[in-house]
Amino acid sequence: MNRRALSTPRTAWALVVLLFSARSEAQHAAPSPAPAVAAERVIVGGAVTTPLSLSLDDLAKMPRTTVKVNEDGGEVAYEGVLLAEILKRAGAPGGAKLRGKALASYLLAEAKDGYRVVFALAEFDPDFNDNPVIVADRREGRALFDYQGPFRLVSPRDKRAARGIRMLSRLTVVQVPE
Repeated sequence: MNRRALSTPRTAWALVVLLFSARSEAQHAAPSPAPAVAAERVIVGGAVTTPLSLSLDDLAKMPRTTVKVNEDGGEVAYEGVLLAEILKRAGAPGGAKLRGKALASYLLAEAKDGYRVVFALAEFDPDFNDNPVIVADRREGRALFDYQGPFRLVSPRDKRAARGIRMLSRLTVVQVPE
């Protein structure tokens, strides 16, 4: 076949149709099973006594809290579990134990896309702060949108929502070394 024959519009169109039909036949020849998707989880670890791996079902069984934030010019309600409750269950320092060296602890929150933020551990303790930060799994009574969840960290008293993390995947308690 010469180069001139390949460069005609009719030949180019025929190649596109041929490639598309071959690809289509290959896709439909033998259906492949759907990939197994592991249940989404939030991992809680680091300087805790009881590391956790929390699913949506786990969060649903914990005490629930609703917070309201301003979003896109309107008020939006998020529902989930207080981060203080999750940290308590994981055995992070809190209450009377949050003093001395423990006050130099922080929480590194990470999203599936690599976004990361830091909070001082005392920001979640009601003895120090009244910002009800939650791990949300619902927005306006419905499951979070795919691009938001299934877990989202919501800090309602932050003036900017930059520390609110969509697609939350990991919470790590870190104690600053001496």
